[in-house]
Amino acid sequence: QVQLVESGGGLVQAGGSLRLSCAASVSILSFSAMRWYRQAPGEQRELVALITRGGGADYADYVKGRFTISVDNAKNTVYLQMNSLNTEDTAVYYCNTHIRSTQYWGQGTQVTVSS
Repeated sequence: QVQLVESGGGLVQAGGSLRLSCAASVSILSFSAMRWYRQAPGEQRELVALITRGGGADYADYVKGRFTISVDNAKNTVYLQMNSLNTEDTAVYYCNTHIRSTQYWGQGTQVTVSS
């Protein structure tokens, strides 16, 4: 059973930084990619960043240059470093991966950016 547990969310002022963590219950090398999504109130869930098993990363345009995704294979953990946060980054952030057609999601961690 794959479990993903996010942490690191909280309240931060605009311009500040947070680092989110997603700990997997199994080796993350089992997955071809790990992703961070977010969902703001009343909005669709949207992809923020992904990182492949090979280390390649990709980002949504609105976070490029501000967010960085990384992994620690030894800790089975994926991170999302978020800098220069603004109020539009306020959302619940979810970790995601898949094995074949099965999607796995964490419970989410709330990020609130105040002006």
